[in-house]
Amino acid sequence: MFKHFDDSDIESASTSSSGSFDEEEANVRVSPSWYAYRHIIESRGYRLDTYHDVKQFYQLYLADSVSEGRALKDMAGYTRACNGGDDNALCNDAGLPEHLFRGTRCADGTKVVLKAVHIYGREYEITRYLSSASIRGHSMNHCIPVLDFIENPTDHVVFIVMEEWSPLWVDEIPCTKDVLLDTLRKCAEHIVFMHAHQIAHLDISMRNILTDGRSHYAWIDYETSRRFDGMTVPRIQHCRASEVPPEIERGECSDPFKVDVWALGVLMLKACELTGNTPPELLVTINSMLHHRFEKRPTAKEILRFLEAMVARIGDKKRRDT
Repeated sequence: MFKHFDDSDIESASTSSSGSFDEEEANVRVSPSWYAYRHIIESRGYRLDTYHDVKQFYQLYLADSVSEGRALKDMAGYTRACNGGDDNALCNDAGLPEHLFRGTRCADGTKVVLKAVHIYGREYEITRYLSSASIRGHSMNHCIPVLDFIENPTDHVVFIVMEEWSPLWVDEIPCTKDVLLDTLRKCAEHIVFMHAHQIAHLDISMRNILTDGRSHYAWIDYETSRRFDGMTVPRIQHCRASEVPPEIERGECSDPFKVDVWALGVLMLKACELTGNTPPELLVTINSMLHHRFEKRPTAKEILRFLEAMVARIGDKKRRDT
């Protein structure tokens, strides 16, 4: 009943069977009964978090916080786990939506997040493509590392098993100008990579970038993403996103790739404000990305070249000063 997809399946992300489904129906969020799929997930080598797991996590966190003098936080999660009753019962994270669940890879203890999506939805199609062997190792592909796909054709649900990373702009905030620019360069790289493969993210925002804490960054959430293969002049009119450009708000059509550029500009502006670093030359580029006419916005590739040049100049200056 369950199948682990091979690379030969990647290109045919939407099979003929999906034709029987309404597109909107296949692209709404899935809210599964995690208990119903628990044994299937465990048979693939992953364990969903139980009350015991959550209590153990917080106990270790509390011990580390005290020894390192860090402020205690998120105590509500520990209290909730302690009052949960049966240690073996599943314990969902109250801060996550119903289609996400935390867990562990049994073989090595790697923490994971499982995401339930519709088998014929665009998110599954795009995530499988970005995670395929032929492109997942590309230096510009910063898709969150995917460990497994667990499919249930009967219920039209797939569980995407991802490494658990942390929010970049919460747990790790770039503090200097050079680190900020390098971070923004890596963020832009993945958007350029997606655009080169005719994919628009369409929900670029600060909450959709994660970090592993070792200066590696990853984009997540392809729920609204679209692939525009074979379309010479792609256009969209509606977009469910955190950052929506003015033409979409007015109900007009826009270039989906320039919608991404607008949202990336908003992200870069917020990042500058958050870190207190706003290089004047960067602000000029951001303003061009936020142009009210999408035709006047630069491409993601042009933005990346500009960021690469800024990073290179800073590197050259550091070498001259040493």
